[in-house]
Amino acid sequence: MNSDFWGQGWASPFSLKTEQVELVQGEAAIRQSILMILGTAKGERLMRPDFGCGIHDLVFSNNDATTIGEIFREVQQALLEWEPRIDVLDIRVTPDVASPNRLLIELNYQVRTTNNRFNLVYPFYLAAQ
Repeated sequence: MNSDFWGQGWASPFSLKTEQVELVQGEAAIRQSILMILGTAKGERLMRPDFGCGIHDLVFSNNDATTIGEIFREVQQALLEWEPRIDVLDIRVTPDVASPNRLLIELNYQVRTTNNRFNLVYPFYLAAQ
């Protein structure tokens, strides 16, 4: 397998390992990339203001079907634009029964080069109303 496709980058969260920056590669790098995309609000990065996901603009929205649809669309667009190493198989956005102001974004994806499938659940918190 060509390692250029996987890439290599700093681990997130940043940490030092024996006086060197800890690096991550392979499928772990893809997972961290997805988390970084979802966790970064558009406009947050000064030199790349279009990077990230627009879900953070919805933090003051109601926990209803409209918000769920908008979150679905924002996640789908962000991953399509910023993570070319995966195919998004399914995105589900559901209210968390344990917390009325939390939505669970369940992402099922497949790594293009290996066809390995993974899932990730990202909690998104709405402001309490």
